[in-house]
Parts: sequence; C-alpha cells; structure tokens
Amino acid sequence: MRIAFCGGGTGGHVYPALAVAAALRKLTGGEDLELLYIGVRGKIDEEIANREGMAFRSVTAGPLRVGNPLGVARGGLMLAAGTAQAFAILRKFKPDVVFASGGYGSVGVGLAARARRGKLLLFLPDVEAGMAVRTLARVADRIAVTVPAAQAAMPAGKTVLTGYPVREVFFEAERVAAREQLGLDANLPTLLVSGASTGASRLNHAVSKWATEFLEIGQLVHLCGTADEPWLRAGVEMLPEDVRSRYHLYGYMHDEMPLAMAAADLAVMRAGASVLGELPASRLPAILVPGEYEGWDQTPNARYLEENDAAVMLTQDRLAELQDTVTYLINNETRLANMRAALGKLAMPDAAKGLAGVLVEMGS
Repeated sequence: MRIAFCGGGTGGHVYPALAVAAALRKLTGGEDLELLYIGVRGKIDEEIANREGMAFRSVTAGPLRVGNPLGVARGGLMLAAGTAQAFAILRKFKPDVVFASGGYGSVGVGLAARARRGKLLLFLPDVEAGMAVRTLARVADRIAVTVPAAQAAMPAGKTVLTGYPVREVFFEAERVAAREQLGLDANLPTLLVSGASTGASRLNHAVSKWATEFLEIGQLVHLCGTADEPWLRAGVEMLPEDVRSRYHLYGYMHDEMPLAMAAADLAVMRAGASVLGELPASRLPAILVPGEYEGWDQTPNARYLEENDAAVMLTQDRLAELQDTVTYLINNETRLANMRAALGKLAMPDAAKGLAGVLVEMGS
C-alpha cells in the first residue's frame, strides 16, 4: 500500500500526518507500506518529515486568503504551479490514497489527486473549516473531523468523527520523569508558554513583561520561535542569578514538547488545531490566546475548549489580563483539577488508529 500525506506549511499540519503514519505502520506491521509526505517548499515540513524518517517531496504553495488583488493573483499562480508539480509527483508515486490534513499546502495536492481520479481522505483538524478544507471537501472521497461540531458542518454521507491524532508520547509522558528530563525543579509551579512552532511575538512580548515576577514563585518553559529567541535570550541573561535558572527558553521544540506539556501545571498557548488533541492527551489546563490572521482566526478552537470547561480563552485585546489570569489559575488547584477532568473527557486516544483504519479501508 502507498499513502501520500500532504498539509500546509506549519508543524500543526505535519504532526497529525506523522501520528497517522505511525499508527499505519503498527496496524499493517510496516510490511508492503510506502509513505510519502508532500509539503510546502521552504517551510518546516521537510525538516520534521526527515526527522521522522518519512520520504519528502515539495511543491509550490502560498496563502489564498489574502486582502489584496495582487496577493490573490500570486496565490492563484502558486496553486496552479503546485498542482502541476503534485500531479507529476503522484503520477510517479502512484498512491492508493492521498491524506490531506488541511492548510494551503494541501490544496494543490488534493486537486491533483482528484485529477488523477485517485482516492482522497480529507482531515479537518479545526473546529471550523478554512478555505483549503472547504475547497477539498467538494472532491474528497471521505472526510474525517476532530469534534462533533465540525462533523455537523460537513457532508453527512462521507464524514466520520475520529478526533485529532497525536503522537502516543503525549499520552505516555509522565510528569515527574518529564521534569527531570527537562532539568526542571520537581516541586515548583510550572508554566508553559507556547506560540506554536513558529512562535508568537505578541505573546512573547506580553509574557516578557512579567516573567521575572512569575519566576519568584515558579518556573517557566517558553517556546518562543526562532525569530524572537535572540532578544528573549538576552533578557534571560540579564535576570538575577537566583531566578535565571528557572527560565527555560526554547526557539523550537520537537521531542521536548510532549515532555513540556506533561511537566507543566498550566499553559499559555495559541489555539491552533493541535490544542484540540494535545491538551486533552496531556490533561494540561490552558489559557488560550487565539491567533488572528488575515481572513480567519483560531477563536472557534479556543471557544470549543472553553465551553467544555477545559480551557480559558483570552483574546489578544485582553493580553493585559494575562498575568492576573495566570496567577489566579496557577494558585487554584481545584479549578485546575476540574479542567484536567474535563480534558480527560475530550481525549480520543484512538484517533490516529481510527484514521489509519480509514486509510486501509480506502486503499484495499
């Protein structure tokens, strides 16, 4: 069986594919199984796929939802080029099924799969579908979704609820061992701040204003993105020696992220699709600050978790309240315990296995 994965230019699209790939190998024993990831040229996709030992090919792709005619035209030209490139790649690889996990990088590959009359499984990782998923939903053979609300918005006859696939280590990582591996104090209150794989400057600046105060009572694990790492690193070096060792700064995380989530008492994060799977898997209470981008934002994901009592949503215009919200929650064990219980109810540990099963069924 040959399966081609594709997604859109960020770690949030690659990691679900890797989780499903691992489940496929386990389900099939790895025999007679060929996997290929088709990603966006120049993005983080290739680095992540290579690290996991998955063959990688790249295509041209760019955002389609932009606010000016020139950007729309540029995105359209990149889509046309990427579709042609994907067609050539698929013609050579001859996949039994193409698995598209959303994002602008998946559109050209998905359209090429349909042009070749191949089978297409579309995965909607978010609560609400973006332009890429809405485009491919029209041509996909099957659609898998993360949450019930998303299932209701997709064509009923070809949609299945699987949950968000996460790597098994998110379920397996244990707090005490994780703190030891990351060099953290075993007993201090621990806050994880993450702007996802590329970081979030507004979040980084907000946290930097009161990090020193927090470090007087706890320890901080901060995934900041490589762009902001230099100035944040310089700030850490200027901290008083007695608290400097409590600030653990990372430009990027891969293997450390499941450990960081297991080690933390509370997280401050963006609300990309991964929070719908990784927070429940890790049972990690969070304050979610939805990212706002041209034409869309992450609010539906954050709202879904908040409405299920599993997280607190704080919009970007309320970042001034972040310090007080962190202080309140980190000192309220009852509230944190209730959030952990709510997250446990949302966890779907068989999501990757379920998606792998759909792929095997479609490829048979």
